[in-house]
Amino acid sequence: MIDKLLQNTEGKMRTCIGVLQSELDTIRTGHATPALVEHIKVEYAGVPTPLNQIAGISASGARLLVIQPWDKGGLHNIEKAILMSDLRVTPTSDGNVIRINIPPLSEERRQELVKAVHGRVEKERVVIRNLRRETMDELRRLEKSKDISQDELKHALGQLQKLTDKFIVNADQVGQDKETELRKV
Repeated sequence: MIDKLLQNTEGKMRTCIGVLQSELDTIRTGHATPALVEHIKVEYAGVPTPLNQIAGISASGARLLVIQPWDKGGLHNIEKAILMSDLRVTPTSDGNVIRINIPPLSEERRQELVKAVHGRVEKERVVIRNLRRETMDELRRLEKSKDISQDELKHALGQLQKLTDKFIVNADQVGQDKETELRKV
């Protein structure tokens, strides 16, 4: 029972790290990568749709993204959505494809992005700590209802803390890797 509860918590914490990684992939580092724009919601047939579901996105070189919509009628809406995003880039269109030139980041913008990375890492750390609290509450409930002993509770809480510490360190490492990537000129 305790093992299953801890495994469930570990799976949720692992998911948190995956979410953090994918969120940080969307932060622009001065290099063209499809992850920068694939999450952008585009108004398509009256429904906000992620860009990667209505167009092919590829990186053509280190600083150029090419977006090829599957339906040419959505070209204008894609351009509009990119302009309204927080990427601070201007798309150019030839009527068939959209090209986005990714300019190098200024030092000021790098600092802003580093702060954004820290904020997202902290948000996931809070989620991980909340998962720990929920599991602790469940373990204490099991002990109170005499399903587990006090010794089992103490041992499980120790395991839970080790698990939490491991995933907090993982989140910090993911954030540090992104920060290092951002600080590269």
